[in-house]
Amino acid sequence: MREDIMEDNFIEDLNVDGPGKKRNTENFKLEDFNVENPGPRSRKPREFKVEDFNKEDNPKPGKPGPGDWNRTIIEAEEAPLPGNPPEEPGKEADGQQDENTKDGTESPQESKDKKKEKKKPSVFREIASWCVTFMLAIALAFVLKNYVIINATVPTGSMEHTIEPGDDLFGLRLAYMNSGPKRGDIIIFRYPDNEEKKFVKRVIGLPGENVKITEGKIYIDGAEKPLKEDYLKETWVKGTGPYEYQIPEDSYLVLGDNRNDSLDARYWENTYVTKDHIIGKAYVIYYPFSHFGSLYN
Repeated sequence: MREDIMEDNFIEDLNVDGPGKKRNTENFKLEDFNVENPGPRSRKPREFKVEDFNKEDNPKPGKPGPGDWNRTIIEAEEAPLPGNPPEEPGKEADGQQDENTKDGTESPQESKDKKKEKKKPSVFREIASWCVTFMLAIALAFVLKNYVIINATVPTGSMEHTIEPGDDLFGLRLAYMNSGPKRGDIIIFRYPDNEEKKFVKRVIGLPGENVKITEGKIYIDGAEKPLKEDYLKETWVKGTGPYEYQIPEDSYLVLGDNRNDSLDARYWENTYVTKDHIIGKAYVIYYPFSHFGSLYN
């Protein structure tokens, strides 16, 4: 039983028979608590229970019962201030979203949607991207092949044993942009007697030089010692001379390393290779792999 029920005032209220009349608390009877309807007829008295004193439901309007004080205090704390109507559930989030939208910021949902759109490029863009990449690759290959790199195959043994028949080699077209070939360079050029063909030979004489070939020995500008040629395949016994060449300016004298089996300047009608006939300088054998390596030791 709650303490406030045991107060004297509360007991007096229960004992009121009429206005201004109070009963002595010592004469208080159980039947007085069980009267439901006043009048001549009363129901059969029932046993009074302690729980009946602890009920807090249905207090009188405007006068909270003893058990309502705590609830009244809590409701007062939760009540909105005057002039601030209570917000409905979800309103705060919507209002915040509206403020973010006004400020130019994106809501989390909009950000996720845009990320999904970025992750799913259109089919047209995907195809266009591949086409651009493919075209750039073709353009790069075209530029390299026609303006930078030379890819040549030597079908004969005229350059043995430096280059074997069937070797594939790379050359550089830009090698002589700022200077001319040097003695000993292996060059790729258009054949002077038929420019549709490409030859690979070694440079022996430079522009303006006098070159004499006697008994398989080469003498430059009247030198007493012959040119040292450790790149020859074998002893030179065919087409050994005597030959003498006065090389014009901007022209070169070229011979094969296999002098016994090489169609070179000794046999051409147009003896010299001019600079504008030179395509580039050969550098590396790349196939077959067993021959891979530089042409210059």
